[in-house]
Amino acid sequence: MAKPILAIDQGTTSSRAIMFAADGSPQHSAQQEFAQHFPADGWVEHDGEDIWQSTLSVCREVLDKAGISAGEVAGIGITNQRETTLLWDAESGELLHRAIVWQDRRTAEFCARLKADGHEALISERTGLLIDPYFSATKLRWLLDEVPDARERAERGELRFGTIDCFLLWRLTGGQVHRTDATNASRTMLFNIHTQQWDEELLQLLDIPASLLPEVMDSAADFGQTDASVLGASVPVCGIAGDQQAALIGQACFSPGMVKSTYGTGCFMVMNTGDTPIRSQNRLLTTVGYRLKGQTTYALEGSIFVAGAAIQWLRDGLKLIQHAGETEALARQAGDHTGVYLVPAFTGLGAPYWDPTARGAIFGLTRDTGIAQIVAAGLQSVCFQTRDLLDAMQADGAQNTAALRVDGGMVINNWVVQELANILGVTVDRPQVTETTALGAAYLAGLQLGIFKDLDDIASHWACERTFTPAMPEAQRNALYEGWLDAIRRVRE
Repeated sequence: MAKPILAIDQGTTSSRAIMFAADGSPQHSAQQEFAQHFPADGWVEHDGEDIWQSTLSVCREVLDKAGISAGEVAGIGITNQRETTLLWDAESGELLHRAIVWQDRRTAEFCARLKADGHEALISERTGLLIDPYFSATKLRWLLDEVPDARERAERGELRFGTIDCFLLWRLTGGQVHRTDATNASRTMLFNIHTQQWDEELLQLLDIPASLLPEVMDSAADFGQTDASVLGASVPVCGIAGDQQAALIGQACFSPGMVKSTYGTGCFMVMNTGDTPIRSQNRLLTTVGYRLKGQTTYALEGSIFVAGAAIQWLRDGLKLIQHAGETEALARQAGDHTGVYLVPAFTGLGAPYWDPTARGAIFGLTRDTGIAQIVAAGLQSVCFQTRDLLDAMQADGAQNTAALRVDGGMVINNWVVQELANILGVTVDRPQVTETTALGAAYLAGLQLGIFKDLDDIASHWACERTFTPAMPEAQRNALYEGWLDAIRRVRE
């Protein structure tokens, strides 16, 4: 029997670990939520120590559940919330500040200045990204400017910057390894996706010392060995990818034109575009899908900041539900013709609007509106936002999508997936393994370890659990969507 693979999936609201068998089937899992911090309007932070301790805890719990020691694990794959930015001491590993989360908008004013000064064309051409607080670069600059002595220490080479994968790798290896992979690097707004190097001109523009930056590796590579004291034995870390790229791999979207959409805290639609980076004319992102054996596969991505987080808000903020599992029955009770629209622009709007100043709203309330209608509108907002992305991709000349592969926590809800098919007018395929983000990390590690021969081998393991076909007349679909576009216009006025 081949040894199992341990996948670390460090997300926005929780850390989890999943043990996968050598055939890619999930065997054991553990998950732990951690605190979210909101110090000011539009600011979102995580305590990096919470992230580390929760990650360590779920890894140890999974090993216990599997009844094996770390020495019996073939290797580790890491996938992570992207763009979230950390700064730490190069010697002690001590963090200088709480992590600034991808959702955070504190650098909106600085981003507006960069745009006003005419830098968007250069940044977009080099990185495939738009100027937005979402990405790591302006968060890192904020830390250097606002944390006492940080800039001086960075100039002296005493500090290290990393996205979550990089920070976890540093801690796992006992501070011996400062590396990231090409997918995470491509989300920093500092990485040239054409040359596959940190861009010196962008570092100068943003006043960021190069000594802070990690070495950039392929997504399947020898990232180093964990320190034996961490898990009880030294284990090779063999795969790293940002969560959305990991899901692209987990969904086996290896041919140009294949699309997956992941529904977690946010929603992210990614289309494989092969070895050609497509420049979007509709405010989507050009990004690295994966890099294997030095060969880069590019992708077109649309990012929605709030998907599952809207349901979390209905649960924790409004207390309309006690757990997410209640939403399917409530949505069925309400139906899809409620006239209520919930725009979850809690931290602005992502693609294709990129409006950091927009804020959330609920429209169409009447005396008949109850919890069921508001919950249905929350779920439906995810479907409408997905259509925003699909329409933008097709306007960019992407092939018409015959089928969409979906994954993430929200897609266990059959009402949501059927409504997606209805609103998009395309077939939606839900795979047998919906935790495709962690699965993608496991596949990358398995590829490096030789457990999987190649991408075709990985693709042969993908299996569809259920197909959802559109069951709504086109006129009704378009009328519902027009109502959504009107709601979007109103939150942006």
